[in-house]
Amino acid sequence: MTTIRNIVLVHGGFVDGSGWRGVYDELTRDGLRVHIVQNPTLSLADDAAATRRVLDGLDGPAVLVGHSYGGVVISEAGTHPKVTSLAYIAAFAPDNGESVSTLTATPTPDASAPPILPPKEGFLFLDRDKFAASFAADLPDQVAAFMSDSQVPWGVDALGGSVGEPAWRHKPSWYLIATEDRMIPPPAQRMMAERAGAKVVEVIGSHAVYVSQPAAVADLIREAAA
Repeated sequence: MTTIRNIVLVHGGFVDGSGWRGVYDELTRDGLRVHIVQNPTLSLADDAAATRRVLDGLDGPAVLVGHSYGGVVISEAGTHPKVTSLAYIAAFAPDNGESVSTLTATPTPDASAPPILPPKEGFLFLDRDKFAASFAADLPDQVAAFMSDSQVPWGVDALGGSVGEPAWRHKPSWYLIATEDRMIPPPAQRMMAERAGAKVVEVIGSHAVYVSQPAAVADLIREAAA
């Protein structure tokens, strides 16, 4: 088997691509070529376009990886011909016509509601005081505080963006479930992973598992690349 050399990482809402640094370091040590999409999270169409631009510039096939809302983006953009496989990291994996809004419309019983503040001028933020507990409970306090204070506004239009034909229907998928996630309930993650026919790994970690456990995330990506 030939290992795919290109890895494309797509971040989710409220954050930017810098959170992938630990995963980047793990994979580049192996000689993989890692590309990080700085999607603006204003609309799904814009974010999918930003991801396709990165894919267009690659010199060969790639594994496309998404965290959280980034899973919506890779489901939409992953039909690109250079994408050979998909990796979802505590991510939404919507089906045709689904969006973050529809997937979260009926909360899982006993699941804690993410502390998303009411929209302001079309953008969403997480409550700063509750950010650590909901998003980054397994990170050092200073790191979680920095992530909270550096939040990227998440556009309401991005939440409502619905996927067309999802890439996971046509390409092999992997899924890392974060068992202590308080943003996307683990039962919802398991449902989406099973529906996508993904190979699943469960890791004890928060929604920020891609920051707190980069080695585990990189292992899953390596498997998808092989």
